[in-house]
Amino acid sequence: MTIDVPFAREMQVCRCPLCGLVCSDDKAADSGRKCPRCHTVLPHRQHSRTQLSWALLFTAMILYVPANLFPVMSTTLLGQDSDSTILSGVLVFWRSGSWGIAAIIFVASVVVPCLKFLSLSVLLFSTGRKSCWARRERARLYRVVDWIGCWSMLDVVVVAVLCGLLQFHTISEAEPRAGIFYFGFMVILTMLCTLSFEPKTLWEDK
Repeated sequence: MTIDVPFAREMQVCRCPLCGLVCSDDKAADSGRKCPRCHTVLPHRQHSRTQLSWALLFTAMILYVPANLFPVMSTTLLGQDSDSTILSGVLVFWRSGSWGIAAIIFVASVVVPCLKFLSLSVLLFSTGRKSCWARRERARLYRVVDWIGCWSMLDVVVVAVLCGLLQFHTISEAEPRAGIFYFGFMVILTMLCTLSFEPKTLWEDK
């Protein structure tokens, strides 16, 4: 048995962001209306920021291309320079026997970004069409994508640590290259895309 629960906008109520009191949402009231309990200014209903989220997502996908094509780190060992991209770095760790590190970098730099692109595209496309399909599952998907954002800078941290460690050796040097900056900007944009997405729009059909 399915129970239809009305939306807050249909009941013309809103929730105080500070104390949680449910207040009347009078659209005719001025912008200075306050909560009767804690006197916090009540928020107005914001329009969907789907276009902003799409723009951030597309820009992140564009930056992901040079992030993989350009070197992320340049190393100098015994006077010989060597530039490494993300995938070539994975191959180096794999061939040297560091399979765990290679797997972690591959998952963090290839698998996770691609899954985030796909997940955010599904969320934005479905909410844009006001789809009723798998709302609970899509809500869980959003929470997973939001949580993964905390670990998205793993590649940047690895490059920073390697550069720092190699600086202690007199015969070797390491410097970050353009690829890691593109990757970092890509991660930031995907996080901003996740933050700009409004999960409550998953439950709206109007």
